[in-house]
Amino acid sequence: MELKRSSGILLHISSLPGKYGIGDLGEEAYKWVDFLEKTGTKYWQMLPLNPTGYGNSPYQGLSAFSGNPLFIDLDSLQEMGLLKKDDFSDLPGFPKEKVDFSRVNKWKKGKLEIAFENYRHNNFPQIKQSFQEFMEKNSEWLDDFTQFMALREEYGLVSWSDWPEKFKMRDVKALKEYRETHQRQLDMHAFFQFLFEKQWKELKEYANEREIMIIGDIPIFMGFDCSDVWAYPELFLLDDERQPTHVAGVPPDFFSETGQLWGNPLYDWKEHKSQNYSWWIRRVKETLKTVDLIRLDHFRGFAGFYKIPAEAETAEKGEWVDGPGKSLFDAMQDELGDLPFIAEDLGVITPDVIELRERYNFPGMKLFQFAFWEDADAEFLPHNYPEHCVAYTGTHDNDTSLSWFENAPEHERLFCASYLGYHTKKIAHEMVRRVWSSVAELAVAPMQDFLQLGNEARMNLPASTTGNWEWRMKPNSTGEKLAQWIKEINITFYRGLEKKDLSAKEYFSRKS
Repeated sequence: MELKRSSGILLHISSLPGKYGIGDLGEEAYKWVDFLEKTGTKYWQMLPLNPTGYGNSPYQGLSAFSGNPLFIDLDSLQEMGLLKKDDFSDLPGFPKEKVDFSRVNKWKKGKLEIAFENYRHNNFPQIKQSFQEFMEKNSEWLDDFTQFMALREEYGLVSWSDWPEKFKMRDVKALKEYRETHQRQLDMHAFFQFLFEKQWKELKEYANEREIMIIGDIPIFMGFDCSDVWAYPELFLLDDERQPTHVAGVPPDFFSETGQLWGNPLYDWKEHKSQNYSWWIRRVKETLKTVDLIRLDHFRGFAGFYKIPAEAETAEKGEWVDGPGKSLFDAMQDELGDLPFIAEDLGVITPDVIELRERYNFPGMKLFQFAFWEDADAEFLPHNYPEHCVAYTGTHDNDTSLSWFENAPEHERLFCASYLGYHTKKIAHEMVRRVWSSVAELAVAPMQDFLQLGNEARMNLPASTTGNWEWRMKPNSTGEKLAQWIKEINITFYRGLEKKDLSAKEYFSRKS
């Protein structure tokens, strides 16, 4: 996959401002696209869009195919006649700078249920037709997902492995009877997915019309408590009681002395291959309906993955085993053609990972924050970047650049200061500028770095389970001064500006 020289900003939907406690697909999302267009930024990168389970992590989603109903814009539902003004009279005073997931879940789900009941009991012929078409088009994944969600709610949100045996083991007769007696609940969850797809499609079209491309994210692994593991147990390493025999993680590294025990069930790659990787192909195909490029999380796991016994308490004892490698990507390529993937190839990368990435010409990732661990010839120093890569100041798993610099060991801070010519007063902006100046085809930074925020704005701390994924951007953060600064660095370093925009000569002539 080839990329034009361009830039992007990493900001998840949930981090957008707004009055309903969490970022959504409404007015603020459209304002954000306008901001990107104004600055000459060509890519909006976000995290996985699936509904989240325990810990609210988008990398522990409840489905590989569905969207998060919490992102549905309620104002649009009022415009459609599905909600009334009075329905918002109990709006809580949600915090503006973080997501209170428990409160948002309870309040917003209540409003979505009201919208569904209004749909059921009133005449909405156009919506009804579109909804029926949606269900027919997506039945391959939607039927299992809606049944999973309905059962999950019925049994108090416990894991499917703790459901009654007949549902846990997917007894055909029991599931058929459940569908017949719980049609309302199934239709409700399908309706939420219909609304999500409708609003997402409209937002993506708006962005694409303004030449803004969306970078999405596919986590390599699924969380155990998800509809896909429940519906396709044969695709995962589970025992006869459908408990994982081995789980995913990584050995001890920079982030954790005992490694990272993610706990996700591992794939039975032999079974996937026997089915010609049909589940993976469907997963990528569905994702490409919602985004333009896909960041493949933990790319090294496709070449070789770390296999930890399920009973282990840490990731210290495990073994590396071969992944599907080119067998998987050849099957994808045969079905889908050119694969628009960005390989998240961070960590300890072995020659087989590099060979796999280069075989399909996937750009890898370079993180500026990683540059100061070693000597000046380190691969993460911008002057050493290859052209065909995506360069970042940091990602959602890193601290903000300001906080990283403030808390780094003294020798790393001095090294970084020297590399930046000792321009450290606005350290986050200086790091952005250096990444933008590199030869990397695509340069990306989290919005926190543009806003020069500290540790309070960190999105995720790997190996921790609380306080993550909550950060939200304050209202009116995208002011004129910041927009002009971003546009200027895009012009200065020629990142994706078209002929219709100002040339550097014209821009700086006007500025002078």
